[in-house]
Amino acid sequence: MTACLILSFYGIVAGWMLGFTAAYPLSGIGLQHASDWLTNFGFERNFILMVIFMTMTIAIVAGGVKAGIERWSTRLMPALIITLVALAAYVSTLEGASEGLRVYLLPDFSKLLSADLILKALGAAFFSLSLGVGTMLIYGSYLSDRESLPSVGAKVALIDISIAVLAGFVILPAMYVAAERGVDIFDATGHLLSEDTLIFTVLPKLFDTLGSAGLVVATAFFALMSIAALTSSISMLEVPVAYLVEHFSWQRGRAAVVSGIVIAGLSSVILFNFGTLFGVVITVSTRYAQPLLGLMFCLYAGWIWRQDRLLSELHKGNLSAEQGWFWRIWPHYVRWVCPTIVAAIFIRTVL
Repeated sequence: MTACLILSFYGIVAGWMLGFTAAYPLSGIGLQHASDWLTNFGFERNFILMVIFMTMTIAIVAGGVKAGIERWSTRLMPALIITLVALAAYVSTLEGASEGLRVYLLPDFSKLLSADLILKALGAAFFSLSLGVGTMLIYGSYLSDRESLPSVGAKVALIDISIAVLAGFVILPAMYVAAERGVDIFDATGHLLSEDTLIFTVLPKLFDTLGSAGLVVATAFFALMSIAALTSSISMLEVPVAYLVEHFSWQRGRAAVVSGIVIAGLSSVILFNFGTLFGVVITVSTRYAQPLLGLMFCLYAGWIWRQDRLLSELHKGNLSAEQGWFWRIWPHYVRWVCPTIVAAIFIRTVL
């Protein structure tokens, strides 16, 4: 249910990204009216773009794990990384980018042990890795028994962090390039303007100042964001699809279509009551349900799941698993450290 709620608002935002991706080329060939329609907020535009994005997601998940999810992920992720590198290289050449790089790369050691900063980072990690909603659980179940689960888990976390760091080389310099060109990015108190909708407000103003190059850069940037959104949405849709397939023996295609339509229906309800429901759904699903479910996963893995069964799973990928550092540390870590950290995130959110 939480995965469905997250995808219900995520599909709306991802639809906006698709709209901005198409808007700049249309503007470049003189179809300004169509471009404005794709970038201006409105129910009809929001609904159509959401349906297009959800249709893409459904089509990929319906194709199956190998023919759909794996096939498209191996295509989309390299495209994501190549586009990120190209954009980072271009933005770094613009005036003002060096200030953004300075802010991004020079650490403020006075905040190193800030509890608020650490909890925010952990909350971001929860959302970025889709922890607490079953996505990693289901993807992990598709792995070959020959794979080492601790090794794969570490690689997933490392790749996620690497792409996030790479994205920072685009976003932070771009913000300060925008400021250099007269775009307001901070308010009078020094806080970031439009923090939640930064890429739809501040960055388009920057692209407008780049002339003809802005069309190319903007199209590449929003295409990049659309790719990232699609790789995330297929993982979230896989959660209810796997449930229907495994527990009710549904055909994958039917499960994907029905789940996608139900989630699109939820998105439509949000769009009809956008001012009231959009923020509420985000808060309930990501700030409350996701950390709470993560805490339940930790408690189950650490205290309820029998350790001999866990070790037998690890033995499939590593016959000497109990002799390694992972087995010496992880059982205690997941019993005591993880629940404490996740509980702290949840309590901070509530308070």
